[in-house]
Amino acid sequence: MGFVRRCNRIAPLSADGYLAPYAEFLRRRREAAEREAVRLSGGRTGGLAAFADGAEFFGLHRRRGKWIFREYAPHAEEIFLVGDFSNWERREAFRLKRLPHGVWEGVFPAAAFAHGMHYKMDVRWPGGGGLRIPVYANWVKQDPESKLFSAAVWAPDRPYRFRNPAPPPTHPVIYEAHPGMAQEEPKVGSFEEFRRLILPEIARKGYNTVQLMAVMEHPYYGSFGYHVANFFAVSSRFGTPDDFKRLVDDAHGLGLRVVMDLVHSHAVKNEAEGPAAIDGSRRTYFREEEHPAWDSLLFDYGSDAVKRLLLSNCRYFLEEYRLDGFRFDGVTSMLYRHHGLGRCFTSYADYFGDEVDETALTYLTLANRLIHELRPDAVTIAEDVSGMPGLANPEGAGFDYRMAMGVTDMWFKLLDRPDETWNMFQLYGELTNRRRDERSISYVECHDQAIVGGQTALFRMTGAAIYTGMHRDSGDPAVDRAVALHKMMRLATAATAGQGYLNFMGNEFGHPEWIDMPRAGNNWSMAHARRQWSLEKDETLRFSQLAAFDRELIRMIGEDGFYDAVVQTVRIDNGGKIIAFERNGLWFFFNFHPVQAYTDCEIEVLAGSYATVLDSDDAAFGGFARRTPGQRYFTLPRPSGEVVSLYLPPRTALVLRSLLFSQEKK
Repeated sequence: MGFVRRCNRIAPLSADGYLAPYAEFLRRRREAAEREAVRLSGGRTGGLAAFADGAEFFGLHRRRGKWIFREYAPHAEEIFLVGDFSNWERREAFRLKRLPHGVWEGVFPAAAFAHGMHYKMDVRWPGGGGLRIPVYANWVKQDPESKLFSAAVWAPDRPYRFRNPAPPPTHPVIYEAHPGMAQEEPKVGSFEEFRRLILPEIARKGYNTVQLMAVMEHPYYGSFGYHVANFFAVSSRFGTPDDFKRLVDDAHGLGLRVVMDLVHSHAVKNEAEGPAAIDGSRRTYFREEEHPAWDSLLFDYGSDAVKRLLLSNCRYFLEEYRLDGFRFDGVTSMLYRHHGLGRCFTSYADYFGDEVDETALTYLTLANRLIHELRPDAVTIAEDVSGMPGLANPEGAGFDYRMAMGVTDMWFKLLDRPDETWNMFQLYGELTNRRRDERSISYVECHDQAIVGGQTALFRMTGAAIYTGMHRDSGDPAVDRAVALHKMMRLATAATAGQGYLNFMGNEFGHPEWIDMPRAGNNWSMAHARRQWSLEKDETLRFSQLAAFDRELIRMIGEDGFYDAVVQTVRIDNGGKIIAFERNGLWFFFNFHPVQAYTDCEIEVLAGSYATVLDSDDAAFGGFARRTPGQRYFTLPRPSGEVVSLYLPPRTALVLRSLLFSQEKK
């Protein structure tokens, strides 16, 4: 048996023969994005980045001894700035002047505003008016008593100075986190607490990338940050802009890259807090229809104002906060007029035709172009469940990675069935099912699986036993099964992942229960909006053993060249529930059978000797220590080729390293 270890490079779109009938669609999409890039650039120096200057042009800025404020409000008839400086009254000195193309401007003396002052726009439009927060406001605060939000002047005497350069790009091993719920204490955590207490732990666990949720300001905490109101303001409930800069800076110092959930798929309906009707008209930035499932507004991606807003948003967070990239949320909803609701995407025809929102696809292509022009080392990740071809390919929309969302769906479907019925061909097929023309990131579970109504994978398997049976000496069979499968699921997913892996904070050690943010339905409880880190650190509990296994797993997949290598299938035995494969000189053997042990299981490998790298049955990982720790293996000759004879207890996985391959690498 020969194993060709070739580099895991991206194939061209033309390598997919099934796309041949749609070559014209793909060509028109590329040309449409190119025309838009040229048109929006307008021949200006700086190209697309010059168009994406909204954060510098709009909003409130101190320039050469004076303040300049601008807002795009084409349907407004009159605008005043009101705030602490005017006793929240309309004063002539703070009236804005209308300029061409729907822009309003005010120029004010240096003494007009000071750092920390609160302000809004008092807007009048045909038939009405109201107070509005500027769309490009870079600091928005909520009054603790009235609960009302307002913009605030961000102009500290000493701007934050970054100290640490960003780590070089690598295959992302991502720790997904929510700053507000990262503390064990039942409260809203802060950027500062996350920086001091959580970042060092993430680095210690071996992850190389932090993916942060809920960064942009959102009026309703329970939305998890996905109903954004103020796209240029980091959430003040977590801290100040400088607090967030310090977080990113320290992450870089720890060798962690930082990417952020970027929510450009929709926006909050709130008119007082967000851009929903900034000048009395929803059409300034949005379509008339609302999202049928998310109770939110849909951007009009064909509008130049929207493209400038969203592209400027990308540029702003790259430059102002030195982020290393973005995970674009809800891409499926953007790509299709039906938003992917109730669709299975079983035919290539689903990706082409009238139901595709070509304006959204063009915007996503422009966003990727802009991000990579500004920061060639930045990473972009698409959350798309539809599998649209070309999304994560330079010839298409240009994302660097796609989330392999089918993997987590598969695992949670399997958890509803007895494991003796699991089909190994289907399981392995889904784990390795990816397009050759794009990179992907796999995961067992992210925050989605545990949000209200869901459960973590471990909780799904243990049920109530998670409260009573997680002590090391409990011997609870439900817990034994859950702990064993938890390790196997994560190992199989990380080892077969395309070019990256993701974990949601706490799930590496099987964090119990579900996620539930404070809301009226739970009497505003914070009990489930936190992370119980003490469970991981308690050596009497099996949570600590799962954490230990995760550290070894992350160390292994972080080895040089692991995600550059291709997964090579060795054996799939559905009856025996065995899966074996090789990657980067590491050989993976899984026995998913719930009761059957194999004492002399012979599996064909390359001739030579092998060292144990990881044994899920190790006692340190909550296993039963049925194999000799650190055991060496030597191949045996058979008529069909060299084999290794293994002891594979039920519900265990074993990873061996080819010593010959290790010597070749040296």
